[in-house]
Amino acid sequence: MEKFTTLTGVAAPLPIVNVDTDMIIPKDYLKTIKRTGLGSGLFAEMRYNEDGSENPDFVLNKPAYRNAKVLVTGDNFGCGSSREHAPWALADFGIRCVISTSFADIFYNNCFKNGILPIVVSPDELEKLMDDAERGANATLTVDLEAQEIRGPDGGVITFEIDAFKRHCLLNGLDDIGLTLEKAPAIESFEQKYTKSRPWA
Repeated sequence: MEKFTTLTGVAAPLPIVNVDTDMIIPKDYLKTIKRTGLGSGLFAEMRYNEDGSENPDFVLNKPAYRNAKVLVTGDNFGCGSSREHAPWALADFGIRCVISTSFADIFYNNCFKNGILPIVVSPDELEKLMDDAERGANATLTVDLEAQEIRGPDGGVITFEIDAFKRHCLLNGLDDIGLTLEKAPAIESFEQKYTKSRPWA
């Protein structure tokens, strides 16, 4: 998993509350178990018209936000079904950080396992960040996980709280497999001892 230390990029405003995982990645895209290729389906029902053409009014189709790395969105983001394809689609599009006032628990935890930093801020802080994001490509945010800070284009700083273990995993690029592999020497030692003590097993 790619490490997350400091991210600087355009933030796209999505001022919608209760964005569920079906809005993030519709069920039609759930046939694959690959983490790549899902970026084209991100917010598909809002991004595309019925004929498959792009909806020019949707934020990620606007020139300023096509390469957005941060998403600033409304309350209760990621609610609905517990599909891991939702963070896969965000990451494949290039979104590495989502900022909201609250997240659905399963989506929140899935983000950390897929290299995405979900940040919880207060309603007042979200309003300020949404205002920054609406200024387009001329206004970028810097998200510093080590310092636990969001730095705005005008020099403003918002601090955020995050679980120490989840922070450690993101800073070091450790998903569940990576955490297990850190213990590979101990696992191998146990297996060797177990085989010697129980050769019939």
